[in-house]
Amino acid sequence: MIMETNTVTGIKHQTNTKSENHFLKNWMEHIELINALISGILIGFGWFYNNQGNEAIAIPLFILAFIIGGFAKAKEGIEETIAEKNLNVELLMIFAAVGSAIIGYWTEGAILIFIFALSGALETYTMNKSQREISALMSLQPEEAVLLVDGKESRIHVSSLDIGDTILVKPGERIATDGFILTGKTNIDQSAITGESMPVEKDINDEVYAGTVNGNGSITVSVTKKSTETMFQKILDLVQSAQSEKSPSQQFIERFEGTYVKGVLLLVAAMMVLPHFLLGWTWNETIYRALVLMVVASPCALVASIMPATLSAISNGARNGLLFKGGMHLESLSKTNVVVFDKTGTLTKGEPAVTNLITSENVNLEEFYEAVHSIENQSTHPLAKAIVSKMNKDYPNLPAKMISVDEKSGFGVSAVINGVNWKIGKSDFVGRSLAEAYQGGISEQLAKEGKTIVYVLRNDEMIVLIALKDVLRQEAKAAIETLQRNGIKTVMLTGDSLSTAEAIANELNVDLFKAECLPEDKVTEIKALKERYGTVTMIGDGINDAPALAISDVGIAMGEGTDVALETADIVLMKNELSKLTNALKLSKKMNSIVKQNIVFSMSVIALLICSNFLQVLDLPLGVIGHEGSTILVILNGLRLLRGI
Repeated sequence: MIMETNTVTGIKHQTNTKSENHFLKNWMEHIELINALISGILIGFGWFYNNQGNEAIAIPLFILAFIIGGFAKAKEGIEETIAEKNLNVELLMIFAAVGSAIIGYWTEGAILIFIFALSGALETYTMNKSQREISALMSLQPEEAVLLVDGKESRIHVSSLDIGDTILVKPGERIATDGFILTGKTNIDQSAITGESMPVEKDINDEVYAGTVNGNGSITVSVTKKSTETMFQKILDLVQSAQSEKSPSQQFIERFEGTYVKGVLLLVAAMMVLPHFLLGWTWNETIYRALVLMVVASPCALVASIMPATLSAISNGARNGLLFKGGMHLESLSKTNVVVFDKTGTLTKGEPAVTNLITSENVNLEEFYEAVHSIENQSTHPLAKAIVSKMNKDYPNLPAKMISVDEKSGFGVSAVINGVNWKIGKSDFVGRSLAEAYQGGISEQLAKEGKTIVYVLRNDEMIVLIALKDVLRQEAKAAIETLQRNGIKTVMLTGDSLSTAEAIANELNVDLFKAECLPEDKVTEIKALKERYGTVTMIGDGINDAPALAISDVGIAMGEGTDVALETADIVLMKNELSKLTNALKLSKKMNSIVKQNIVFSMSVIALLICSNFLQVLDLPLGVIGHEGSTILVILNGLRLLRGI
């Protein structure tokens, strides 16, 4: 009874601790916004008492508003100035606010701090939103796994798992690491990794991924990768690295900011003196106009034109299966003039499937199916697997007999079943003349369609022709048509034969294609395309695509591609759908469009406010509202990318 009471108490305490931590986390995440709002309330009371002529209460309220609202930005500005040894826009705003207070414009200075703090809170919100995308991903990966050693179960942290360990995954649990199934059969929801909407059937020796959900069966899994090397961890690493990478535009703005701030301070210093002597302004008016200039000439909106939009686009992409390794790649993608495709595994599924099964009139179909199914079931060749898969689909209860087969690698396989000699393979294996003459030479036409031909010989009699083809991805044709409508040329580079490449190229209607390409040939072709057309984007999935991905302006890897391709590429299509390529292009163009809108708008507002100040028609409150209001608008414009393309 005592144990039960203690357990309950412990649970309550743990729950309360979690609630407190969650509350504290939410508070800290919104602290800048909370401080900005408190500052705004203090300013409201200060303004009220100031209008009542009670400066003794108003000024302390304004000072509190300065400290609470401006602390975060002042701290950020000072730390960056010390670290980078360069002035920044945050210090410019603090100088302007303090200067306004010194000459008696307490309300205006406090409003400047308030709006500046509010715009800073919006920028922080953008960063936090992007971080939440990572947190949402991280929550999908279990922290613990059930380790099996000599039949005994023990729960350990995933970081303690070694390659070769065996773990138990029960129904409904998330798989802790990458591996392959040792025992059991189940269906697995892989949507977190591949984006497949339906659970996938998994059996012994099938590969499974960390972060995916086990369905209706208990399975044991042999660990093939450390927790730091799983496909899931790579997704996290890619998103995190993307946030730290800056686009060329952002890098230029940041370099420009320091020089610009120095220029503004020099201009303000001149403005504090020259108009008094040259234009006959009073000292009060001269200093006042100099402070207004410091406010309106500050490049806050310009600085905020790019980063919020870039982070929003990266977050949007991560949520929709598009992983950008940095803002620079997102920016470069919008300039694409040519998209180069690998064929196998990119335009096609990389898995052959039976398309034609042409039989002689006198063939015994039952005997044929049983014999070929039994023979091909002994082989691990992709063509054999495709033939077995087709037969299992046509006849689900077809038995597979264990027989002795003689395999000639690269040519075919033969066996004797019930005294009958069977041969299955290429034309040279079964007899070229017999193969070419079969059914009026139909094999020639099938070969022109890019199909691989397998012949079946029964006691020296040709009885069946099986045609197979690497099946096109369903969305490949639509993706290519979309690119072409947008004025982007499409090119296919493949190591396959000319006839196969030509058949696929004609079916997809690509602009250019080249067959029988070695990895170095692909690199040469991409260099030539860059010289001829400009920016080239390459998309592939294999080890042989890695050099081409590296040399292209933007490299894109299919999510189920090889580790080398994923490492080399700048962008990863995690859902393995080519339709995501066109989405990536749309997202890139939308981001660049928003960035251009922001830059033009912010510079126009700065120019208008500076001119109005020189003409003495702009007061400090309007300058503050115009300047900081434009900053808030460009941030909100960038945040639109969080919603969609």
